[in-house]
Amino acid sequence: MEANFWHNKWANNEIAFHRSNPNPQLVNNIETLSLAEGSRLFIPLCGKSLDIAWLLSNGFCIAGAELVETAIEQLFTELAIVPTIGVLDDIKHYSAPNIDIFVGDIFAVSRQMLGPVDAIYDRAALVALPQEIRAKYTSHLMKITHKSPQLLVTYHYDQNLYQGPPFSISDEEVAQHYKANYDLTLIVSIDVEGGLKGKYEAKENVWLLDNA
Repeated sequence: MEANFWHNKWANNEIAFHRSNPNPQLVNNIETLSLAEGSRLFIPLCGKSLDIAWLLSNGFCIAGAELVETAIEQLFTELAIVPTIGVLDDIKHYSAPNIDIFVGDIFAVSRQMLGPVDAIYDRAALVALPQEIRAKYTSHLMKITHKSPQLLVTYHYDQNLYQGPPFSISDEEVAQHYKANYDLTLIVSIDVEGGLKGKYEAKENVWLLDNA
């Protein structure tokens, strides 16, 4: 899946994946990360998620990465924040107090560019990437965040019925990517109400990845 896929989604306003409220799995499970007020969370492939506004309103600092600049322009408009925009190598950096968003290819975001983070909230990144890219992504994510703990949201369903995204991620695949570096705890596993895309039986799984 190429970058043009996501650029076209935003250009055509085909953003049904964008939620109209904060993700309840974040709201209900953020405390499992045991974060102090003012902690900095990294949200890969963040889009203009309302999770960002919710986290900011609850005293957290946000770092995000997003491929599509339109999404980040809309994010700051909806937050009513005027960002400072700079360029770091091949990445555009949108910044304001308590928020830094890096626009471009996430694989071009370096550890030095990102700076320190206390935790990762991955709701939309791992499930958005095709299988052949996921190992590269998880390795890069751990590298740039110093293996910070994660709250990870995945879906599990019959991939033969729907090709994704979001893609199906099995428990075994989560372990394949992360078991060597984290203690893995499946803290929530629930049926997707109404089915994935309103059609397909699926589980929504929430993982806590804590430092081993």
